This record gives sequence, structure tokens and C-alpha cells, in this order.
Amino acid sequence: MSHSRRLSLEPAIDSTSRRFRDSLTLQRDDDVNKPDFRELDLGSPVSTLMPRVSSAAATPTSSSGSSSSVSGKPSVTSQMVKSHSGEIPRSGMPTTTRNLKPGHRRSSSTGTPLIFSSSSFYSGASQSSGATSAVSPSPTVLPAGNICPSGRILKTGMATRTSTRAETLWTGTGNYGHGNVVKSGGGITGKTNHAVARAAVHGETPEELKRQGNDMYRRGNFTEALSFYDRAISLSPENASYRSNRAAALTALRRLGEAVKECLEAVRLDPSYSRGHQRLASLYLRLGEAENARRHLCYSGQCPDQADLQRLQTLEKHLRRCWEARKIGDWRTAVKETDAAIANGADSSPQLVACKAEALLRLNQIEESEFCLSCIPRLDHHQSQAKLFGMVAEAYVLCIRAQVDVALGRFENGVVKAERASMLDQTNPELVSVLNNVKMVVKARTRGNELFSLGRYSEASVAYGDGLNHDGSNSVLYCNRAACWYKLGLWEKSVEDCNHALKIHPSYIKALLRRAASYGKLGRWEDAVRDYEFVRRELPGDSEVAASLERAKTALSGESKSLGFNNEVEAVSSLDKFKNSVSLPGVSVFHFKSSSNRQCEEISPYVNTLCLRYPLVHFFMVDVEESLALAKAESIRKVPTFKMYKNGDKVKEMICPSHQFLEDSIKHFLL
Repeated sequence: MSHSRRLSLEPAIDSTSRRFRDSLTLQRDDDVNKPDFRELDLGSPVSTLMPRVSSAAATPTSSSGSSSSVSGKPSVTSQMVKSHSGEIPRSGMPTTTRNLKPGHRRSSSTGTPLIFSSSSFYSGASQSSGATSAVSPSPTVLPAGNICPSGRILKTGMATRTSTRAETLWTGTGNYGHGNVVKSGGGITGKTNHAVARAAVHGETPEELKRQGNDMYRRGNFTEALSFYDRAISLSPENASYRSNRAAALTALRRLGEAVKECLEAVRLDPSYSRGHQRLASLYLRLGEAENARRHLCYSGQCPDQADLQRLQTLEKHLRRCWEARKIGDWRTAVKETDAAIANGADSSPQLVACKAEALLRLNQIEESEFCLSCIPRLDHHQSQAKLFGMVAEAYVLCIRAQVDVALGRFENGVVKAERASMLDQTNPELVSVLNNVKMVVKARTRGNELFSLGRYSEASVAYGDGLNHDGSNSVLYCNRAACWYKLGLWEKSVEDCNHALKIHPSYIKALLRRAASYGKLGRWEDAVRDYEFVRRELPGDSEVAASLERAKTALSGESKSLGFNNEVEAVSSLDKFKNSVSLPGVSVFHFKSSSNRQCEEISPYVNTLCLRYPLVHFFMVDVEESLALAKAESIRKVPTFKMYKNGDKVKEMICPSHQFLEDSIKHFLL
């Protein structure tokens, strides 16, 4: 059918496929727009054919290259006819003609059957005045071969061939039918050959398969339709309309990347195929690729479909507004315009969804941004070079994914994606800048973690601060620095950094727990209870959170005269932190110890027990070997030494106390 006159999903009438009945009539199909195939009704995918040679056909061939003319002997062709495959009957075998009943096509027992594999058999084999390579059968010649009346091939041995090469069915696009037998090695794949054989057995033609596929498509059975189109393509792979119909079925199955690939193949096969261009433009509109859509919608100066043109212009308008909003940092407008573009039909555009995710990230809505990215459609077999905001679309999507990963603490994943984005678009300066920032943030975070694990909290806080200089909206770095302030006894600064982290990431559990603990140190029990209750709702099965909440509620209820909150023994390594800790309201106990002292190692576990037993008492530990200046300032001569303070005043000092004496002293000053 003509691609320019018929839609690809219209049912086609198989007018070119004719069956050979009792006689073999050969016709040439001059309509180049129709599928180029014919069938032989032989009942078998592989059939050996032998023409019945009439007396008129058994005449010498006047070829200048004939060997018989040189020897002077009678021409062999006066007694036998050479087939198109080059095989001839045994010499000396007379050629006879028998009248067969209709439907009977049994092989003659007098000679080896001929195998017709040349295209001249089906095209009429026009003979030149010079020489001929084969004798074309007359239209009245009946095909003969080892075929039973039932149409089944006889067992091996019923007919013999002189050639040892295997025969396969040919599906080329010449003027011969797809049922021709050719020698192996013709370039046909096993899959295609199997499909051709199956089609020959069942009497299928590409147009018939296409018609059945169209019928399935109209019923909404897209998977079945796809199967029929696949079989039609296997028989006629150069037909553009079959590719276009396959793209329609793939589109209905939301396999848009594969649909684009099929449409591109269709317009490659037939560059003037308007339906293929129109379908491709529609797909590009859904993918948000306005430039590609315009190229196929207005190809070769053709008048585009007005509805598609209107959709294209609307998409271009929203993309332009997104670009303008992004340049000035108007992220709310960017969200609005991307939503409008998606609603207008670009519902499968990865880059538009990534644009919305970027806007949400800049608005500190990290969880919403991550959810957006999780909804990006997967496009297999589609590698587009379309651009958005000056970046290759795929690179832009990876760039936003990298930044969201870093914002959520998945630093290594972020580096990998940023590097991939930079490789896809190596000349884009924005991608290079994002990659450098991500690497610097990851480096600062790694360095900070190393220093924190060594107890060098002040240096760690500086390292995290360096990372924030490159990414000022990273909630993880704020939370990590808050941990440093907490360890240094700077609880106000810890609360401040936790507030920054929670402004960026409101449900950040670690930041909430850290802020609640800092509130406890500051005696702000109402704030601590509020944070613990929020975390408790998020983690209902966490026993530690439940215990912390109960302790905070106990302190808030005023059941104890003391103020304070503690669930761990804190390390003090500087004079500044020691002074801040001494001035805390309530009771504070300082344990001066040495890791090399046996008595200190024996009593340390008991101090941890007291810390859990008396949550309203602040417990601190000072390692005199690591904090020599602090030990000297406090005149520590022997370890373990305990000093107790209440509301900033020193109330007791104990050197090597027993477990019971230490606990009794704590209870005494706590009451």
C-alpha cells in the first residue's frame, strides 16, 4: 500500500498475494509501493519443484558459451532442461509428460527433481537475444516435486538432489515470492527463516498478519497486536508501515523508547512516509523534546497537523518560561510551568520531571524532590541528544539526581552520577561546576568524619563548615556539625545547626534527636519533649526513643528539684567546655581518669550505670592524659578523682571512692 495515502493502522486488503492452483501463472508486480511478496500453495515451506518440459521447450539452446557446440555432439539440452539452481536430470533419462489429476504433483520417477531458486523463475526470466542461463518454464507448466496430494513432504529417499548445500526460504524484496528456495548462506537469520517457514506452512502473508494486528489493536489487545506486527516485519523487514504499526502498539504499552526507535527505522526506510513522521513527532512531544518534534512535524515543508502544531507551540512556551524562571531563581514559577507542560501532553519527559525536582530541591523540599525523581519514566532503547537549559537532557537528569543524593547523605552515589553527567556533556560549564562542588562536599564530609571519630571535635566542626561553603543547603553537614558542638558542650550552637538542618529537611530524624538532647542539656524540657514525641510517632518501635521521652517528661513534670538531663557520659577535653559544663543547672559529676589506670577502668562501667540510673544528673569524663592542661588547672594529683558541682558551685571532691559511697553522694546532693 502507499504510505502517503493510507494510515498505518487501517486494515489492508491482500490483493497481491495469489495462489498457484493447477497451473503456475507468473506475473510481475509493477506497483513498487505494494509489499513485494508472492506465495506458492504447495502445502510445505520447502518444496522441490520440477517443470514438466514440453516438446517445444526441449530445443537446443543457442548459447555461444555452450560446450556442446564445441564438441559437435548433440546438445544435451535437446533431451533435458537445466534448472535455475543449476541441477539437471541424469543423462540418458528420457523426459516424459504425464497428465496429472488436479492437485496431484508427485515427482516423476524418471529423473532428479529440479529446484528453482533464481528470481528469473518468478519474474518471467526475460531472455536476451544473446544467451540465457536457464530456461524459463512456460505458464502452462505444472510444478512437480516430492509433494504428496496431502501437501506433506515425503520421507527422505523419495527424491534425491545432487547438491549437498541446505536450502532455506528466501524473503528478499525482489520480484520472486517469499516461498522461494535458496541455498544457505544468503544472509537470512535463523529467527527470520523460522518465521518465513511458519508463514509458508500456515499460508500467512505480511499483509494478512498486519490486518490481524490492526484488528487486535482496535480491540485493545496491544500485546497480541505487537506479536502480529513482529511476524509481519520478519517476513517483510523493509516495509515502513509495519514498523510504524509496531511503534503504535509499543506506544500503547508505554514502551516509548522502543516506539521512537521503530518510527526512526520507518522514516529511514521511507523518508517520505508522512504517517511515520507524524507518529514520531507525537512521541517527541510526549517526551518533551520540542526541537525534535518540530523537525518531524514540519519535515520537507509539509503542512503539519494543526492539533499537534498547537501542542508543540504550547510546550515551547512552557519550556521558555521554565528557562527564564530558572535563570532568576524563581523556583515556584519553575514548578508551575513544568506542571503545565506535563499536563499539556509531555507526560513522559524525564527532563521536565527533573526540572520540577530541581525546583523542589532549591525550595528545601528534599523528600518531594526525591519522590519526583522516582517517578521519572524509564525509556529503554532511547538515547536522545535533546537539550534542556543548554545541557544534554540525560546529563541534566543525572545532574539533579546527583544533587538530591548528596542532600540526603548518599555522597558516593552523588559523585558517581555527577561524573556520568559530566561525561555525557563534557563542554557544559554548569555540569563541571556541579561535579566540582559535589566532590568538595564529599571530601569535607569524609575529613570531618575522620576527625570526629578521633575525638577532635573542634577540627571536625571546621571541616564540616568547609563543606557548607560549597553547599550551603546540605542538611547532613549541618547535623554533623551540631554533633561537634554537642560534644564540645556548646549546646546553643548545636540547637542552631539542628534548626538549619530541619529547615532544609523537616523530618530529619537524627537532627531531631540531636536537638532534643541539646534542649535537655539546656533544661528546655518542653522543647525536648516535643521533639521526642515527633520522633516517637515516626519510630514507634524504638525503645531508646521511648525511654528518652519518658525521662524528658519526668523532668518536665517537676518531680525532681534538679534540672538537667543526661543519658550518656560526655567527654570533656578543653577548659572552655569544662567551664560551660560546671555552670549547668542541677548536679554535675566529673570523672577524672586515665586509660592506663586499673582502678579507673574498673569504676568506669559503674559510672555508666549511674548515668542511666540518674538521668537528671550530668556525668562528664576527663582523660587526664589527653587533657593535661585541664588536669593541671584542676590540680588533679591522683586518679580516679570525682568532683561534684551543683548549680555551678563545687560541693564535693572524692579520690578513689567506693561504688556505694559515690552513689550515696549523688543521691544526697540530688535531693
